[in-house]
Amino acid sequence: MDVIGDFMTIIRNGCRAHKPEVEVKYSKLKCEILRVLLEEGYINNFEIDNPDLPRKIKVRLKYNEQGEPVIHNLVRVSKPGRRVYIKAAEIRPVHRGLGIALISTSKGILTDRQARRQRVGGELIGYVY
Repeated sequence: MDVIGDFMTIIRNGCRAHKPEVEVKYSKLKCEILRVLLEEGYINNFEIDNPDLPRKIKVRLKYNEQGEPVIHNLVRVSKPGRRVYIKAAEIRPVHRGLGIALISTSKGILTDRQARRQRVGGELIGYVY
């Protein structure tokens, strides 16, 4: 099972259905990805719901003034069957700088710009644009 792929699909489907929020199962990696999406302005907010097990994360999706979702697409690149790793020198801008790449590095989950600035590579989780 690809839990990160399922997580991205839930968010992508929620945006396409114009839902105000979606719920996903809790994990530390998902929280880190959501932190980056929040910092980059792709979601409104997220909160960990239900302190008892099983924990859930409520993700508030973001839409522009015309009602279109801010996240047009989430693409999973590195999958359990085929991991994709990228060096710092190989990191390129996504959609000419209008999107971001999510990279799992030794310094945590970073965007492509942050990874280039810090000169670290890692596993290419996916693209957001």
